[in-house]
Amino acid sequence: MKLMEKIWSKAKEDKKKIVLAEGEEERTLQACEKIIKEGIANLILVGNEKVIKEKASKLGVSLNGAEIVDPETSDKLKAYADAFYELRKKKGITPEKADKIVRDPIYFATMMVKLGDADGLVSGAVHTTGDLLRPGLQIVKTAPGTSVVSSTFIMEVPNCEYGDNGVLLFADCAVNPCPDSDQLASIAISTAETAKNLCGMDPKVAMLSFSTKGSAKHELVDKVRNAVEIAKKAKPDLSLDGELQLDASIVEKVASLKAPGSEVAGKANVLVFPDLQAGNIGYKLVQRFAKADAIGPVCQGFAKPINDLSRGCNSDDIVNVVAVTAVQAQAQK
Repeated sequence: MKLMEKIWSKAKEDKKKIVLAEGEEERTLQACEKIIKEGIANLILVGNEKVIKEKASKLGVSLNGAEIVDPETSDKLKAYADAFYELRKKKGITPEKADKIVRDPIYFATMMVKLGDADGLVSGAVHTTGDLLRPGLQIVKTAPGTSVVSSTFIMEVPNCEYGDNGVLLFADCAVNPCPDSDQLASIAISTAETAKNLCGMDPKVAMLSFSTKGSAKHELVDKVRNAVEIAKKAKPDLSLDGELQLDASIVEKVASLKAPGSEVAGKANVLVFPDLQAGNIGYKLVQRFAKADAIGPVCQGFAKPINDLSRGCNSDDIVNVVAVTAVQAQAQK
């Protein structure tokens, strides 16, 4: 069974309520029908009910079982506006501004998650990552003990002996351009939790660099080495090591030469890249050259599950991200 099938199966075991902020978007509506039919999650579509139903009819899509919520007419609007005002009044938000802001579908959907009316949020088919992260950071905020929101791609590489039968997590590939040592440590811990909770893996985390165990001297290497120390201090039971070159992280013969005695080297299934350039290039190389499935980006570090879509996504991508979000919500009981 492929990993995504396992995630679907797990989502069905304890169905969560996921809000789709782009309820009027056609791919979202197509995904909605499949999600309900497969029993992956209970859905809330945010948008104008008349527009949603007219588009669904033209597409030949059934929305039976989905809840439709229009911010403009919702009986929760005032409560959401009041709560948003309390959250942001020190930042200069007035009650009038709060009322206007929460009418935006993404802000409204984020308030639903914040106040427990939904278990998780998915958006991004027509909005940018910033459009999603901004209200997420303002309203839901980061999980306790987590300093930064980040992302990971779950890479499933066919016919591959590395990682867990070809499954590895790459982070951060979509959010933080140049994380410092503290942020890198937080990204490593968050990604290990994602590996465990979402993929059922025993995480073995490699902090990547162009150096292995002091083979090179540079401030960029120092950044990674410091991150390793910070992460180990925060999570002493976590299997984590670095700094490691990529080959030393996943190839046992290389690891025995470059990092003998390491419990991670040669066996890593979570790869933490030193910056966004390396991570983004790395996952795309593996995706294209190895014909790997790249599931994500999966957002991590929020207090409640919020996930982004690519604006080039198709309806199947949306189904998968909803399943991922549902499983993340199960882990945050």
